Amino acid sequence: METRAPYVLIGAFVLAAILAVFGFVYWLNNTGGIGPRTTYRVQFQGPVPGLLVGAGVLFNGIRVGEVAELGLAQDNPRFVNATISVASATPVRPDTRVGLDFQGLTGVPVVALEGGTSVAKSGEVVTLIADAGAGQSMTQAARDALRRVDSVLEDNAGPLKDTIANFKTFSDGLARNTDKLDGIVAGIEKLTGGGASAPKRTYDLRAPQDIGPVGKALSASLAIPEPTAIAMLQTQRMLFSPVRDTPNFAEFLWSDSIPKLVQARLIDSFENYDIAHAPLRTDLGQADYQLLIDIRRFRIATDNEPRAEIVLSARIVNKNGGVIASRIIETSEKFDKVEPAASVEAFEAAFSHIAKELVHWTVASAGAE
Repeated sequence: METRAPYVLIGAFVLAAILAVFGFVYWLNNTGGIGPRTTYRVQFQGPVPGLLVGAGVLFNGIRVGEVAELGLAQDNPRFVNATISVASATPVRPDTRVGLDFQGLTGVPVVALEGGTSVAKSGEVVTLIADAGAGQSMTQAARDALRRVDSVLEDNAGPLKDTIANFKTFSDGLARNTDKLDGIVAGIEKLTGGGASAPKRTYDLRAPQDIGPVGKALSASLAIPEPTAIAMLQTQRMLFSPVRDTPNFAEFLWSDSIPKLVQARLIDSFENYDIAHAPLRTDLGQADYQLLIDIRRFRIATDNEPRAEIVLSARIVNKNGGVIASRIIETSEKFDKVEPAASVEAFEAAFSHIAKELVHWTVASAGAE
């Protein structure tokens, strides 16, 4: 008995497995998965390109079954008969519309069922008649659409030709006036602050080398702070009086703002006079005297003959803030053509005159040895 027990267990296991398989098939066909099915005949009154056995059947866009059979109608070779198998719960009616749909732009065709209101008789096998032209392929539809477009173009050939001719005339006019258009666009960019800005040209101001005979040297230390000036002079641009349009100065820039440029070149001028007693730029409180400069004018005057004008107000103060000397120094230098190079040359000549006079006056006023 003990040796026969394993064979009984194996047999029972195999029998249970077979029953499970049959039970799964029964459930798949009746309760879950596929479920109960109903078969319907569908007749297409034309070709059904690409439709295959096993293709899906959709009802209002939901898959409910598949195509079971396909064949040609014996009584009319233009017709195609198909048998579809769908879930029994699908509400197919005798007046349900039948057509072909395509899944995706280049997808396979499927049978599409839509709507229906009539109630089928019990046990009746419904034969559904597809819409005329239901088998028309997407390619054929595209051909028809292109044919209609071609018809529209043919009917409007004259106006289209005139329109193209007008475009050509317009483009020819643009080509002839390219330079003017470039100027207009550039002007708009300037007004709106847009566009790529042209590279700037920087101009420097040279200090005079020959200040005159060095008869005396400063006996006290001197500092030259950054000159004061009104806001209009706090710039690197060339200034004009009266204000005028100067396109050739659009890219002009001094190497620094006008007050800082004047300060640097005045210090250079004092160094050229007496390098041993060069003025201080910083640590102003350590100096015995300060040379305070206020810039009144630093511009090009364009009334009558063009000229470079420089006007400075100078004061020498001691450590206690007392003014020991003051004066206004001004000069102008004429030049022929209002353009950057000639203007800078005139400013250098005018500044050279002022710098020399300012050095000698300061040495004489602040004490010398």
